[in-house]
Amino acid sequence: MSDPAREARIDMATAFRWGARMGLNEGVNGGHLSYQPPGWHDRFLTQPNGIHWGEVTPDNLIAVDFRGNTVEGRGKVEKASFHIHARLHLARPEARCILHAHMPYSTALTIVKGARLEPIGQQSLRFYNRCVYYDEFNALAHSDNEGDRMAAALGDKAVLFLASHGVIVVGPTCGEAFDDLYYLERACMNQIHAMSAGRELNRIAEDMAALAVKQYMGQRFNCELHFESLKRMLAEEDPRFRSGLAQAAE
Repeated sequence: MSDPAREARIDMATAFRWGARMGLNEGVNGGHLSYQPPGWHDRFLTQPNGIHWGEVTPDNLIAVDFRGNTVEGRGKVEKASFHIHARLHLARPEARCILHAHMPYSTALTIVKGARLEPIGQQSLRFYNRCVYYDEFNALAHSDNEGDRMAAALGDKAVLFLASHGVIVVGPTCGEAFDDLYYLERACMNQIHAMSAGRELNRIAEDMAALAVKQYMGQRFNCELHFESLKRMLAEEDPRFRSGLAQAAE
């Protein structure tokens, strides 16, 4: 039988490692990821403060309770990470995976006054009517109040753009959330490049945008296929992931 706790650690570590390879992180504090595996209600997995996304493994993740205490593993949660992720997990218990990143193109969009992810390309249509915007910058998220404001702004959506800061993406699994994080950055990259041309953006008609996102949402299994391929590639090159996958499947 599979080990859900081990699978959760492998999934989280995969998201961190591939996030680093794709350039979605920033230093050791520029973004943080968390996951609350099924059956967990009083704690969540995340990285300890000071660990680069590229060096995360299934075994150096920590479990943190909703008071900020480390209850599994070694190290402490970074302050802003705790206030963001704890409040979002409490507000959106069904969104078990919460990914916060300072991705270059997505963050660039948050720096342009009044900018929105426009329905101008096929990748952006994945997010049609799935994004919201928190247009206030309140310095670093060093309080529960700021985490609560972010949670309120997110509401029931999947993506929150944080003014002059970065993005938050949530999903029911690591696979779905990471797939959205990846394609969100690609969509923002396409838009920033298109904006740099100084020409009018070619907006897609609302009926076609609505149809496209419906089609995308009807094939969400592709998110897990994408994520499983990332796990296989890590297992091929890193024995810690190879042995972990074998243990989880036993």
